[in-house]
Amino acid sequence: MKPGVRALGVAESFRGDDASADRSTFAGAVVRRDRVVDGLGYAACTVGGTDATTAVESLVDDLGRPDVRYVLLGAVAPAWYNVFDLSRIHEAAQRPVLAVTFEASDGLEAGLRDAFSGPELRERLDLYRSLPDRRAVSVDDETVYVRHVGCDAAEAAAIVRAFTPEGGRPEPLRVARLAARAGDEYAADRE
Repeated sequence: MKPGVRALGVAESFRGDDASADRSTFAGAVVRRDRVVDGLGYAACTVGGTDATTAVESLVDDLGRPDVRYVLLGAVAPAWYNVFDLSRIHEAAQRPVLAVTFEASDGLEAGLRDAFSGPELRERLDLYRSLPDRRAVSVDDETVYVRHVGCDAAEAAAIVRAFTPEGGRPEPLRVARLAARAGDEYAADRE
């Protein structure tokens, strides 16, 4: 993969210790494979809502970057189970979408059942169950877990490895996470 290939990393931040937090900040970081940051954008979604997918679609659209080849998401259910629809993001972005997580897990169904009931639970469970399976990918001496749409498993692993120069976190997600935290703090200080 050439050094100038770009990926959009999307990560979120919200103040979970603030009982009144109802908004989560998404940051999108366009990062080249050679670690050059080439753009930033922001969006927001509702904590505990169902609008995370729409927020990412808006972020991709607002950035207007046809040179971005891949979209990397730093979660599948950010902002307290606001589950991403990876297929919908893939359709909107017209490029491969990879959700990268960093811990082994038995899944989210138990947590969803504890947090929601009735139609809210059914909607989230249906969306969660529609996600592609997680696959373990070795990166350096660490393991990450990847769900992917728009590419096969071998390409997904190659993308994650190409954008992870050290450690186990792909650079677009590392930068997006830093930007999301800074943006969230900035917004919270002005409320």
